[in-house]
Amino acid sequence: MSNLYVNDVRIFRPWEVTKLIDNIPKDENRCKFEVLLYTGGRYTEIQSLYDNPKWFNGVSIQMPNTKHLVKKKQKTRNIRLNPKGQRAVNEYLYRCETGLPHYTNWYRDLKRWCRYAEIGDDNVGITSTRKTWVSWLVSKYDTKTIYIFTSMGHTINTSINHYLNLGFTEDDLSQMDTYVSGWI
Repeated sequence: MSNLYVNDVRIFRPWEVTKLIDNIPKDENRCKFEVLLYTGGRYTEIQSLYDNPKWFNGVSIQMPNTKHLVKKKQKTRNIRLNPKGQRAVNEYLYRCETGLPHYTNWYRDLKRWCRYAEIGDDNVGITSTRKTWVSWLVSKYDTKTIYIFTSMGHTINTSINHYLNLGFTEDDLSQMDTYVSGWI
């Protein structure tokens, strides 16, 4: 089965995420991987969230307009979370001893964990979790794309050009249910 990419960044299939999570050696790093996946947040946003737990209201993340989050297309946004996302954010904020490391360390670790999981590490990057999450949501909730794209902070052009018509199999789509259930 071939790998999937958005803008040359690797998108994980559900079975790859399962293997990856199972092969991240430390609980704290699994927690950080899951918060990045289930929120679909930008790396810098989730780094900032750790220092600003009040942004999380127990149900969603109210991402404010902050100057260092340069790539944001919207001034503020509400990041919708399903129950797995709510659990992941809670664990990240209240069980992890530190927030996300410098992105170069995370990149190196993520590639190593992919090798441990035997899923290959080609084109895996710090945006792989974000792009994976958006791709899964669009694939499962194709009639709710406007909600997905506003939650993720994407423009319509970005959304159409990058996330529609990816090559997920029927098996992939079925396995996504476990992850995305309850988002809408």
